[in-house]
Amino acid sequence: MDGSRERTVQVLIIEDHAEFRAGLHFFLSNTPGLEVRSAEDAASGLALMEVLAADVVIMDIQMPGTDGIEATRQVRKRWPGVRVLVCTVHEDDERIFNALRAGAHGYLLKRAPIEQVVEAVRQVMDGGAPMTPAVARRVVGSFEDRRLDTGPDALTHRELDVLDAMAAGLCDKEIAVQLGISFNTVRTHIGHIYEKLHVQGRMQAVKVARRWWR
Repeated sequence: MDGSRERTVQVLIIEDHAEFRAGLHFFLSNTPGLEVRSAEDAASGLALMEVLAADVVIMDIQMPGTDGIEATRQVRKRWPGVRVLVCTVHEDDERIFNALRAGAHGYLLKRAPIEQVVEAVRQVMDGGAPMTPAVARRVVGSFEDRRLDTGPDALTHRELDVLDAMAAGLCDKEIAVQLGISFNTVRTHIGHIYEKLHVQGRMQAVKVARRWWR
């Protein structure tokens, strides 16, 4: 696709640390294709969401008042099409998994290079689930000993096709092209896969698939 024809991605930063928020806003605002707004806490961020058609929310976890995990849950419930990317200093298992259960699409640590945050915004828009390597290792490792009763017969043939493509590393747009279906249809199938497998994201679903097919 011709990049010049792609629409501008609307990004909302919800972050209480003023210096970090300002730096992230400045860098993202100077990235072609992104338009950025900021809020200093969850309450003002959710209020801004009412009037801003955000595509991606970059969410801190520890904030005064409503924390980022609850705010993520509210965003995903009220605006299910919005992608939430958690960016925090916390890397303990409880916060990571609570954020993913709340509906976060990615989880980055604030010590990650700023370029990685920009790339993560692009990845979540393409249907990816970006994570800082240390976080990804925790997520994958947590499923090593988990036994799931759900088998491949729980999915339709088309859902299995989509899951197979996900396991091959294809993003949502690439899956749509490969299977000859629309991008929105791919998203619908992926939602059904997550629900049937009782998982919260792409990495978990792929982990289940690899158990079935190894």
